[in-house]
Amino acid sequence: MALTSPSYTVTMRVQLPSHPRATQHLVEAVSDGGATITGIDIVESLEDSLIAEVTCDCVNSAHVRQVNDQIEMLVGVKVLSISDATLEAHDRGKIEVSLKSQLRTRQDLARIYTPGVARVCIKIAREKELARKYTIKSNTVAVVTDGTAVLGLGDIGPEAALPVMEGKAALFKRFGNVDAWPVCLDTKDTDEIVSIVKAIAPVYGGINLEDISAPRCFEIEERLREELDIPVFHDDQHGTAIVVLAALINALKIVDKKIEDVRIVVSGVGAAGSAIIRLLMLHGAHDVIGCGRQGALGSFREEANSHRNWLAQNTNPRGVEGSLKDVLAGADVFIGVSSGNILTGDDIATMNDDAVVFALANPTPEVDPAAAAQHAAIVATGRSDFPNQINNVLVFPGLFRGMLDAHASKIDDEMLRAAAVAIAGVVSDEQRNSNFIIPGVFDERVATAVSRAVVRYFADDEA
Repeated sequence: MALTSPSYTVTMRVQLPSHPRATQHLVEAVSDGGATITGIDIVESLEDSLIAEVTCDCVNSAHVRQVNDQIEMLVGVKVLSISDATLEAHDRGKIEVSLKSQLRTRQDLARIYTPGVARVCIKIAREKELARKYTIKSNTVAVVTDGTAVLGLGDIGPEAALPVMEGKAALFKRFGNVDAWPVCLDTKDTDEIVSIVKAIAPVYGGINLEDISAPRCFEIEERLREELDIPVFHDDQHGTAIVVLAALINALKIVDKKIEDVRIVVSGVGAAGSAIIRLLMLHGAHDVIGCGRQGALGSFREEANSHRNWLAQNTNPRGVEGSLKDVLAGADVFIGVSSGNILTGDDIATMNDDAVVFALANPTPEVDPAAAAQHAAIVATGRSDFPNQINNVLVFPGLFRGMLDAHASKIDDEMLRAAAVAIAGVVSDEQRNSNFIIPGVFDERVATAVSRAVVRYFADDEA
């Protein structure tokens, strides 16, 4: 059976017969059902029965039902209710607006609202840039989506995308002290999305594009970057690229290889894959092969999509043709941002000695991490239940914190590279090993290191 997960933590309220081994039988039933028990409590003791609550981690919703059935096979036992910890965590949303200034007296009201606020409005009308000083623009980011490429769920619409955007906003606040707000748009039209974001931009100090399907996401980002005076960041592209480069910098130090010398294969040439390849090349990688569903890209193939065609014409310098498995042979680095279970341990065995494998498809990696580890020196995934989690939360909070502090009006690739180097630098020489190439998501040093690197980059750029 697959691994149980805290994302499927449930608490089952169970009525049991009142006898000495009742709770033991309950624990055995839950364990036999394959769940991981994290707690059990007797909440009520009646004359002829007990009411117990057992909390356990399951694999998925179907597994929860199986555990329920396993419990109810016990004689005289009934499951009264099941509460889902994940659904409860989302009940009525995960974020809220709170006041920074007290509003208790008429004097407070006169300063915060009318008539005092008019003085602030006049100042901003005379000098628009003062909005960064006197309004929420100084610390607020819009998390914008159309709900077309949400996690691994695909096109599920703006309402269903909202829990993800709320979660993103929560991460912004927790790790970067950035106030972010979900903006879920009920349109898939590129022109309309660009127009709407431009219209709401005066409120925000930055725009974080999220879960917009390719190739529209490329055009939307490019046009907004050209037409707005605040930074526009597509996290699915550039956030992933930054954290991949950071992890690879440290991984190559462990295996004593240089990025300009290694052969790199990237599976997946959509938004994330394209951005990864471009950033790796900016950092010095020369021999990079991108692979799509039809195999390796190269100058031998003309691609209809302009972004894929750029990759075809500017990567794969040796002109290697074939499937992903074909071009993987002899490679030093594999980076997967595609689909689960497309490779085996035997495929990883064809790679060069001291291979580095980043299998980042979620929730199922491109290759089983345990199988990959039998042949590769370093393995990383996008999951939290394996070492070396490649997670974008290491990037965007600190990145926007730095851009807001620097009053940045743009983003460029060199700044992204500076952020990656900063993340890699959080892991010291003494800490770095095959199971620790990237900081943990709760490492308080990360956002600070990234924000400082971004501020320093813009200061140097203006000098």
